[in-house]
Amino acid sequence: MKFRTGLMFGATALTGLALAFHPGHFSGSALVASSAQAATAPDATPTTNHAETYRLLTLFGTVMDMIRQQYVEPVSDRDLITNALNGMLSGLDPHSSYMTQKQYDDMMVQMKGEFGGLGLELQQQDGHIRVVSPIDGTPGFRAGIKPGDYIIAVDGHPIDGTPLDEAVKKMRGKANTKITLTLVREKTPKPIVVTLTREVIHIDVVKSALYDRVGYIRVAQFNETTEKELLKAYNSLKQQAGGKLAGLVLDLRNDPGGLLDQAVDVSSNFIRSGEIVSTRSRNPKDSQRWDAHGTDITDGLPLVVLINGGSASASEIVSGALQDHHRAVLVGTRSFGKGSVQSIIPIPGNGAVRLTTARYYTPSGRSIQALGITPDIVVKETREDPAFSLREADLEHILKNQGGNQTKAQPRTDLPAIAKDIPNEPPANWPEFEYDKPATDFQLQEGLRIVRFMAGLPSPDPAASLPPAKQPAKTDSATHH
Repeated sequence: MKFRTGLMFGATALTGLALAFHPGHFSGSALVASSAQAATAPDATPTTNHAETYRLLTLFGTVMDMIRQQYVEPVSDRDLITNALNGMLSGLDPHSSYMTQKQYDDMMVQMKGEFGGLGLELQQQDGHIRVVSPIDGTPGFRAGIKPGDYIIAVDGHPIDGTPLDEAVKKMRGKANTKITLTLVREKTPKPIVVTLTREVIHIDVVKSALYDRVGYIRVAQFNETTEKELLKAYNSLKQQAGGKLAGLVLDLRNDPGGLLDQAVDVSSNFIRSGEIVSTRSRNPKDSQRWDAHGTDITDGLPLVVLINGGSASASEIVSGALQDHHRAVLVGTRSFGKGSVQSIIPIPGNGAVRLTTARYYTPSGRSIQALGITPDIVVKETREDPAFSLREADLEHILKNQGGNQTKAQPRTDLPAIAKDIPNEPPANWPEFEYDKPATDFQLQEGLRIVRFMAGLPSPDPAASLPPAKQPAKTDSATHH
């Protein structure tokens, strides 16, 4: 049995993968749950009326026979059963679903961090294909496709109303072949047409850079190599700084999650002792707790974590643990709010079931389900209000937030003094963000500023050196006819 924490909608896919969002799993070893982990009560009592169950199964068979005999086109029994399984599971919550054998095999490929396609995370919503997020550095990202875009045509052929898997198949193809997508974007009056070149996607789960003596590590997702790559990146930064690294910025923005054990291991590299995360299942004996491994690789260096609305699940486990332990200052905007764990249960020869089996809780016992993690210092990416919202709370039939510590979190009293001087949005003359120009990343620059202050280094306002904002052109106040 495998488990995942990563962001996953019941009907979500990656172009180049039948169904995929960063899978997760526990190790098979037994772990002892804390005595404080009282299991939450089941949301509903399962029926014990076997006669009623048989009556409903008879109803299922009757409808299936009706479709066989009267549907306008022949349909295979396998397709009917697969559709029924999908409906049964996706009707539970947005993250439970059924995977065919091919979908399961494709998901296992992505666990290795490499797959083919455009690098777009997609969701089906009311029959439309919506972009959840482009993956850093992929064809979709480089083409300027944005979260919230709707794909309405592939190579000029409309795909509205097409099932997600079918739409993804149309977008797949051999590497180095061209594809044209037609997009609809909010606040853009005309459709946008972009031409991309398909390629094999190599996911760089960890990227790093050194800014003077402050290190920067970006984690794009939590797959099997994340902790190993993070350690490699940190050691490289330390070497580049001549062993005198002053602090670190950990970037978890737009990281949709992944492997639970990797989230625990990454957290444990910054927290010496105590709980990282706990999970509470329907049955108390299945509840578990994970503690830190006893090592802080930075030896207590100042740490800032960047989060936003795309930071989900495993990212929220890490940021929640670091925040509860007061080990890091969280900067950015509220996270996605996915506080559940999915079990990947293979069915030999017939794919697998992805089933929500637990809620998870931060060390202070709070559930972030549908709430998210609130940063210690709110810093928006741009001055514009988001044109759309895509968080757990916006999805249909989500799990309730229950079973955790409902006490309202008290504001932190240990934030650095510079916190009161950090603006919550860029100034009017801040340059437009460009992916390959870190100086245009307002959240990053403010995060670096905070770390420098905490390390006792000069921490100038990054907006101070900008040219003055352009003044609006004066107009003649006279009335013309």
